[in-house]
Amino acid sequence: MHPAIFLDRDGTIIEDRNYISRPEEVVIMPGAPSALCRLQAAGFKLFIVSNQSGVGRGYFTLAEVEKVNEHIRQEFGREGVKFDKIYVAPEAPDTPSRGRKPSPQFLFDARDEFGIDLAQSYMMGDKMIDLECGWNAGVRRCILVRTGYGAQLVRDRHGELGSAVIMDDLPAAASWILAQTNSLTSH
Repeated sequence: MHPAIFLDRDGTIIEDRNYISRPEEVVIMPGAPSALCRLQAAGFKLFIVSNQSGVGRGYFTLAEVEKVNEHIRQEFGREGVKFDKIYVAPEAPDTPSRGRKPSPQFLFDARDEFGIDLAQSYMMGDKMIDLECGWNAGVRRCILVRTGYGAQLVRDRHGELGSAVIMDDLPAAASWILAQTNSLTSH
């Protein structure tokens, strides 16, 4: 069984640019590739779990989402980062969906396909649905990053964040996770 990091895409590893449909719109968050390299080197498998309702709303196609995701894979790959899988829920918010966050289904799929130990894994994102997805799947901890919508969520709904760990960004979250992991292995 492997531990994993489940990552929201827009607002967490890349800037949220409101319905990204072209690779040239991708802006990688500062420090994200090196942070993910450190997590990967520590034995974590990496997964992106992304709601892309722009498809369901008719703004762009699933093929365009796949082109953007392939560009992200290539850009992070140049830094040595390998995403084991990218899960995409293309449905609009009010339509039935198997995997649309806060559904934990994609985390269960990763558990079954890749032998992931959810109890030793983390969910990271910038929205309440990211936290709820991780809580619904029973991950070890959910981390809210203040990038994307995260800072606003901390201001507006702080009382609802429960056991979430709040970090400034992905590099800070990676350092926190690695400190937790190191304290476990040193005891």
